[in-house]
Amino acid sequence: MALTESLDRGPTDVPLIEQTIGDFFDDMARRQGDRDALASAHEQRRLSYLELQREADRLASALLQLGLAPGDRVGIWSHNNVAWVLMQLATAKVGIILVNINPAYRTSELEYALNKVGCKALVTMQRFKTSDYVGMLRELAPELASAQVGALQAARLPQLRTVAWIDRAGEGEELPGLMRFSALLDMGRADDPRVPGIAKTLKATDPINIQFTSGTTGFPKGATLTHRNILNNGFFIGECMKLTPEDRLCIPVPLYHCFGMVLGNLACLTHGAAIVYPNDGFDPLTVLQTVQAERCTGLHGVPTMFIAELDHPRFNEFDFSTLRTGIMAGSPCPTEVMKRVVDQMHLAEITIAYGMTETSPVSCQSSTDTPLDKRVSTVGKVQPHLEVKIVHPETGAIVAPGVSGELCTRGYSVMHGYWEDEEKTREAIDAEGWMHTGDLATMDAEGYVNIVGRIKDLVIRGGENIYPREIEEFLYRHPKIQDVQVVGLPDRKYGEELCAWIIPKPGQTLSADEVREFCRGQIAHYKVPRYIEFVEAFPMTVTGKIQKFKIREAMKAQLGLGEEKTA
Repeated sequence: MALTESLDRGPTDVPLIEQTIGDFFDDMARRQGDRDALASAHEQRRLSYLELQREADRLASALLQLGLAPGDRVGIWSHNNVAWVLMQLATAKVGIILVNINPAYRTSELEYALNKVGCKALVTMQRFKTSDYVGMLRELAPELASAQVGALQAARLPQLRTVAWIDRAGEGEELPGLMRFSALLDMGRADDPRVPGIAKTLKATDPINIQFTSGTTGFPKGATLTHRNILNNGFFIGECMKLTPEDRLCIPVPLYHCFGMVLGNLACLTHGAAIVYPNDGFDPLTVLQTVQAERCTGLHGVPTMFIAELDHPRFNEFDFSTLRTGIMAGSPCPTEVMKRVVDQMHLAEITIAYGMTETSPVSCQSSTDTPLDKRVSTVGKVQPHLEVKIVHPETGAIVAPGVSGELCTRGYSVMHGYWEDEEKTREAIDAEGWMHTGDLATMDAEGYVNIVGRIKDLVIRGGENIYPREIEEFLYRHPKIQDVQVVGLPDRKYGEELCAWIIPKPGQTLSADEVREFCRGQIAHYKVPRYIEFVEAFPMTVTGKIQKFKIREAMKAQLGLGEEKTA
């Protein structure tokens, strides 16, 4: 039945899971036993479901040996590896809250995150490329040099007691004041009776994970998620992809973010599928190699990752015939890129997901059988057991189908709250339980949702509302354009003017006049970007989110523009 207003509810025929992550995983391990649960290509490690269960139980026991108790917070500061997923499962089994720390964080951000939520322990990589994680920790806590392992007393990190570094067992030098992750594991017992004893006391509604949301202003907020939030979201995401124990999902997206941890790990673990990590950080060639070597059936990525894979000079050397599904998400998915992925990577059943950390994260997703035109042009429909509405940003009234407004979502996936920040929680979640996303969207009469931009990204030029996403989608059609981002810049005459940052395809040269000529007569004159810059890369977060505010800042500085006051 056609919708008469932009409000839709997901199906409820499949019940919600009311178990904890640990209990659900143990049930799956009993059923899937010898099947691959995890293959980590860069570490050359492979674990069956029973082996992963045993290692997670050992680690849970070891965390208890450190003196940690349910409700305590433990940080993980690392790219993708076996230790990360072990921490995810082990903490869940004994009710310890895992705190995901962005590997791009530097000393002041790390100090803020650890102290904001009171982490008692931290598991960290030693180093990655140019990042010296242990060096940064020593800068924050010089007391590590003389501290007994597990008894750190640091002035700037007053609650942190234990730091473990992720080693390859037996390799590398000893690090004063830190313990090896392999030694931490050795402290635990797979048959420690305390682990199932504590598991019996846990509830699905207990907080189990904290993720810091990166605001463009102010300090990051700690979105606090429960077993029920992320376990169910992972399950229904996997249902949209039609995952089974036969599937092998390549996960090049970072685990510290919901994309890797929920859409990746939990989607697999709730369906008995295999998790495959191609590398610790994103590298397009290792993704292509791993898909072929592991005969992956699924592949995740943000649009920029898929673009890098498609345009890799060795792309045609690899066999993608095993691929079937996956998810493109994390930032708006260009229609042209989706079409290339379907045509060239054998991903006929790829889906698009939309969400935010505060909603565990996915609210809307296309499924494998969504018609292709809807799959490449929308983010699908509302997920099971959730509600989505589109409201007028100022009045809060639900808008008619096809009219843009703010997307709000309600249901099991809405976070527990921001850690120890009631005021910010109330700003985000209204009295009726609706999470206000800050995203501009439309919903059609069939319930398909299309994200048109961020409320803050909306450009108003001479009284005309312009959605940068629309212009980006148009410019992606240019045969020489690989990637494009459009922002608004202050302008004395019109209030704002458009600026496009363009990455040309490899080996192509392009001029601003060519771009403007391509636009002429195809889009309204006021939508043609006044400023056109050719760049090699966009400023990005580790998860591949493009930081438009940094593009704006760079251009304002370059052009000497201030903010204009508009009536």
